[in-house]
Amino acid sequence: MNNQEHDWIIDSKASVFNFRLNEIWEYRDLLWLLVRRDFVSFYKQTILGPLWFFLQPLFTTIIFTFIFGNLAGISTDGLPKPLFYLAGITAWNYFADCLTKTSTVFRDNASIFGKVYFPRLIMPLSIVMSNLVRFAVQLVLFLLLMGYYFLTGAGFHVSWAILLFPVIVVLMALLGLGAGMIISAMTTKYRDLAFLVGFGVQLLMYATTVIYPLSTALSKYPKYAWVIKYNPMTPIIETFRFGFLGEGSFSWGMLAYTTGVTLVLLILGIFVFNKVERDFVDTV
Repeated sequence: MNNQEHDWIIDSKASVFNFRLNEIWEYRDLLWLLVRRDFVSFYKQTILGPLWFFLQPLFTTIIFTFIFGNLAGISTDGLPKPLFYLAGITAWNYFADCLTKTSTVFRDNASIFGKVYFPRLIMPLSIVMSNLVRFAVQLVLFLLLMGYYFLTGAGFHVSWAILLFPVIVVLMALLGLGAGMIISAMTTKYRDLAFLVGFGVQLLMYATTVIYPLSTALSKYPKYAWVIKYNPMTPIIETFRFGFLGEGSFSWGMLAYTTGVTLVLLILGIFVFNKVERDFVDTV
């Protein structure tokens, strides 16, 4: 038999450090199809459809304003309460969606993974990109609210840090992607983690500055504020607020810290994901 050249070589013994980025680029059409599938399938049988993108953060903002802003009287650094909370909710929702949906990618797609070959990283990447659509819609809601308060003379201003907006979006996506892939790999053997993720993410939100500014945490609870300060999402949310509203505890050092944590989790997540994908069908 004559030797033949092959375009693809599928080898279960390939190095786990081989991220196969060239294969992901070759399968980019599949990536876009999966993004479209996630968007259409989730809202196809709903009455309000994409309006849920607006309603969820809007209702959450109203509840936070009433409970934490009015009843509890928590400071918002002089910003209008709805605007302060919606800024944190918009950033947090994108990260949380990337994390929770990526964390079940093996379990949710076991039937597909067991039948056909394609770069498995396509699945978590499609989740991050489809969630970007939801984030964009919620960002529009935030900008509309900004416009309303600007016309009413509210005391906020856009700062130079708004130029860092693309950077913090990438950081949110990669942070959720890396952490989600690690959890997804673990849930192939420890199913209980899948039930804890949703509850854990809700609790984790209270360890960030979604409902209070970092300055308040540092001044009122200095003994425990380090937990909030060194949460990787805190510098992202603070930078988001500082860029769009001119208020927030912006720090180049803390943003660099978040970048470092994100890169570590991303590399570790891809490593674990590549290792588990070889034989996960036998355990899922």
